[in-house]
Amino acid sequence: MLSRRNFSACAICAIAGFAATGVITEAEAQAAGLKRTILQKTELPDSKYVSILALVEIDAGANVARHTHPGIESTYLVDGGLELSVKGEPVKTVKPGDGFQVPPETPHAARNGDKPTKLIVTFVVDKDKPLASPAPE
Repeated sequence: MLSRRNFSACAICAIAGFAATGVITEAEAQAAGLKRTILQKTELPDSKYVSILALVEIDAGANVARHTHPGIESTYLVDGGLELSVKGEPVKTVKPGDGFQVPPETPHAARNGDKPTKLIVTFVVDKDKPLASPAPE
């Protein structure tokens, strides 16, 4: 049986809607305190990449464990707030109006604050790879 912490390692996958990859299902994402709505998905012409735009809602107090993506994550925080931990960088507090990017294959994690958080996330990732993979501590 997976602990909530270990399960959260794959939860970011649900953010981008890749339940079909077998990494996480919609029900599992909701159990982890995440809800995602895919706003747009576009395969880039003559490319192995796909761009995914999503609205992400994270429950108060939820954690997203360390993970990586096979491409760039660009995020804008709409409401709420969280602590973002990216390998090689100091932990930073992200508040409404802030944006951040995470380079490809870079381990990162987040801890949500005491109220729900809403994010707009764009991933430009290799369409032939799982969107997210757990990263060891």
